[in-house]
Amino acid sequence: MTRIIQSLAEISKPYDVLFCDLWGCLHNGVAPFPEAVAALQGFREQGGKVVLLTNAPRPAKFVIAALDRMGCPRDAYDLVVSSGDAAQDAMFAGAVGKKVWHLGPDKDNGFFTEVPEEWQGQAEITRVDFDEADGIVCTGPFDEETEVPEDYRPKFLLAKTRELPMLCANPDIVVDMGDKRIYCAGALAALYEEMGGEAMYFGKPHPPIYDLARRKLARLGGVDDARILAVGDGINTDVPGAAGEGIDCLFVTGGLAHDQFGPDRENPDPELLRGWLGARQQDPLYTIGTLR
Repeated sequence: MTRIIQSLAEISKPYDVLFCDLWGCLHNGVAPFPEAVAALQGFREQGGKVVLLTNAPRPAKFVIAALDRMGCPRDAYDLVVSSGDAAQDAMFAGAVGKKVWHLGPDKDNGFFTEVPEEWQGQAEITRVDFDEADGIVCTGPFDEETEVPEDYRPKFLLAKTRELPMLCANPDIVVDMGDKRIYCAGALAALYEEMGGEAMYFGKPHPPIYDLARRKLARLGGVDDARILAVGDGINTDVPGAAGEGIDCLFVTGGLAHDQFGPDRENPDPELLRGWLGARQQDPLYTIGTLR
């Protein structure tokens, strides 16, 4: 049974690296959580390294810029590795063809314009209209504040008929933007698969994002997997992703599923937690209400 803890410092000594999620753990899409920032700063002050491992569909450069705008201090982390980074590698390698239709908001345009150094001079990806596309790159709905997956059923029917593969740059189904819940690319990809289309994923819980994080971490000296702790609030992403990689996990109940564990967001009810995890066949090593 998962062990409920009160602070990261309580169990951090055996670990040299954190793979820490963003939304629901470090911030709510609008502002950082001060106690979470302090916990990460404290971990780094003790010599640990913090890798922010996020399913954001944008390259790390744009994630860092968003954190700066939010007021999240850079001394809370060492690296950012995003689903956008991992999915970019696949796109430039031709996973969905050379001519792609972008399904997503303008804020994600950096996915195409910020070409990684290793692909510069050899990437031949062109964004085209739907009728000309070899494949789809999905970073989310065009309007994430108003649209739902079902809005795209007619377009997906056409895409399925044409057998267009979809690259999903963010496997998350939903995130909470402040007090508003919005759909992510993962919800659109799930509908496309339900309709018989093909979707490919590169963020948590799938291996590519973890492989990329390890490669980037190696440049800072690397670390054995037994010394890595994954921190996240995603029962379908962070927790099974860590389990699949053989990495210990700290589950944050105060994020997406905060209303499932009793009225006190910072102190999940043990019985409710046990039943909820059991129903999902997940058993993270540790659990905490909010990262602190």
